[in-house]
Amino acid sequence: MLLHWDTADTRPLHEQVAAAIRRAIAEGECRAGDRLPSARDLSTALDINVNTVLRGLRQLRDEGLLEFRRGRGITVAEGAARRSGMQLRVRELVAEASRLGYSRTDLIDMIRGLA
Repeated sequence: MLLHWDTADTRPLHEQVAAAIRRAIAEGECRAGDRLPSARDLSTALDINVNTVLRGLRQLRDEGLLEFRRGRGITVAEGAARRSGMQLRVRELVAEASRLGYSRTDLIDMIRGLA
């Protein structure tokens, strides 16, 4: 798995790690059941602290994109591609709404108004 990121990105490193893996899942580079490199291997490859990598991986686990299994390592969860693609679009929507001056509450109200 090759992670791509922008060195000019100002987001915290753990968010950049999560975003890079999320993008790899959405683009089909990582598929359901695929095993990811260990956090230690990722931290070495990216030249960042292992705890930073773990924080990004835990974020993806909490989003339902990754599964942590003792003895099996970290794998991509079933349905992760759909979830990842949707997560990317939602994040873009939230960023665009913020850029236009809308709060998250405003955005939620707009979405509820569609239903």
